[in-house]
Amino acid sequence: MTVYRDGDELVLPGLATAHSHAFQRGLRGRTQRRQTEQGSFWSWRGLMYKFAERLDPASIYDLARFAYAELALSGVTAVGEFHYVQHQPDGTPYDDRVLLADAVISAARDVGLRICLLRVLYNRAGAGAPAEGAQKRFSDAKVEHALSDVLTLIQRFGGDPGVTIGVAPHSMRAVPREWIVEAHDFARDRGLPFHMHVAEQRREIEESIAEYGAPPVRLLAEDGVIDERFVAVHATHLEADEVKALGDAGAFACICRTTERDLGDGLCDAAALHTAGARLCTGVDSHAVSDPFEEARAIELDDRSRAEARVVAAEAPVLLEAMSENGYAAIGMEGASKLDRVTLDARDPALAGIPEDRLEDAVVFAASPRAVRNVNVGGRSVVWDGELPDWQDIRERFEKTTDFLTV
Repeated sequence: MTVYRDGDELVLPGLATAHSHAFQRGLRGRTQRRQTEQGSFWSWRGLMYKFAERLDPASIYDLARFAYAELALSGVTAVGEFHYVQHQPDGTPYDDRVLLADAVISAARDVGLRICLLRVLYNRAGAGAPAEGAQKRFSDAKVEHALSDVLTLIQRFGGDPGVTIGVAPHSMRAVPREWIVEAHDFARDRGLPFHMHVAEQRREIEESIAEYGAPPVRLLAEDGVIDERFVAVHATHLEADEVKALGDAGAFACICRTTERDLGDGLCDAAALHTAGARLCTGVDSHAVSDPFEEARAIELDDRSRAEARVVAAEAPVLLEAMSENGYAAIGMEGASKLDRVTLDARDPALAGIPEDRLEDAVVFAASPRAVRNVNVGGRSVVWDGELPDWQDIRERFEKTTDFLTV
């Protein structure tokens, strides 16, 4: 049993969120009202771009430190940061090209979380369309520039057991197909995690078909990109052959249900992915909610709504594996979940009266961050008795930053 009782505590392995955009924590509660006649992912993205245009190294750090502190208080011990704000607002690189990535890593280290910095590749607004507006901050003219930054980050943080570096083409829409193949070969040769948004939105699929004649995951399979290190983020709208390709390769499907609900993305077929052999993991994505337990149980509960049945996608042991062991593996930290510990208050009302052989079920389907008591990462106490050091300073700096950056 992965969860066990120790006195008045329930002990869990480390919990990982494999997909995060930490700066978007500053948008919570600020984008929920209708901005256009019909709200959509694309109208939300416009507000997010306005926010991203105003970020600087200090605000990136303050937002990330708060986002990671909230995750730690919620029981998360490791995070995969899908980092795409790279440059100055006009697209000019900083003198230190990895300055903003460094700020994000520093934020995680200062809180005490493990982090995989997934350096994002971005080049265009779409087929034949150059980057515009805030996208200039995300973009590089050549794939070599982005991959050189990956090497810089590896050199800078390679000696830290709490930091890994990965490669992340943003999406089929934002990166030319040949870039994805080159970046994949680069990552494979070095054993690096390789993440990519795939099939999150139907428009993304339509654009892929218009440009290449096929949806994204089918193209990636044809190009040999789908393998055991590939992490398909969202994987919301897949054809049967694409599900099979992910499963046959033993690839990861990183499902981010609280964000996918918030943005109206749609609902992936988690049951089909799990049955096919894809390894499930979870992501907080936009930080619309910081609750690793909800991310995990939503994989099953949302599929129940679709199927009008119970126990459709996965039972508690599989979901706990998704939020712990699989999440760590997806960000290049295989086995490290066993070095970290999260303890819950067994006296929390949500966990009261649970028999010993159903502890995993209760944790996955009923626990919330309210029950988190202690969080230990690599022998370091990050949260103790529900409290995190420097929380007041972290919160005050976050509030000043969001007031300044408000969209």
